[in-house]
Amino acid sequence: MRRMSFEPPAEHYDRRLEAIDEQICDLIERRKELSNNNPGFPTKQLISSWSKKYNFYEDFLNSVFAGFLNEDIYRPVVEPKGFLKNIPILKSFEKDDVFYSVTFVRQFENASVVHFNIDREDSDDEMPRRFREPIFFDLSIEGRETDYDCRNEGGGGSGGHESYTFIVSPALPDDLSKLKLVFKQCKIPFQKPTGFEFVINLDK
Repeated sequence: MRRMSFEPPAEHYDRRLEAIDEQICDLIERRKELSNNNPGFPTKQLISSWSKKYNFYEDFLNSVFAGFLNEDIYRPVVEPKGFLKNIPILKSFEKDDVFYSVTFVRQFENASVVHFNIDREDSDDEMPRRFREPIFFDLSIEGRETDYDCRNEGGGGSGGHESYTFIVSPALPDDLSKLKLVFKQCKIPFQKPTGFEFVINLDK
């Protein structure tokens, strides 16, 4: 999914703010380093106190700190190019009558695309999809020294079937036998883990 290019919301910039804005960037970097890039979120009491002390709306401060949690979504997008082949996987995991499966991987010259499905019984008594708490899955890959970047490209479905794709870069090796796909369920919009995860081993 190609991200739209950013357009500045204003045409002017007060250059008197340059030193202050650079200090803000420096503080953000120091915040990441001090927290090992896992800062959590300020308590409601802190947000309320800071909003009064510095004359900001509470919702504005909430949005600022929420933005710090989502930096990864701004990583440069890798667009798969140069299709090579499809690799069948057909591996699955089942829990509470929900069937999770990885059907195949599409190999490109610069990336791989993992196809992930979720299937459940489409019951008339089940809560309609639009009223369910929105969740999604993060993917990480273990088994090699390579640090793979895995991006959930979204998906959709109908009835009891959902289908999603993950873009993985760099491209996975053709021999997937030593790799493990680790799927972690998260709540959106802040990617908060629910505690449910499972592993699909790609050994033959």
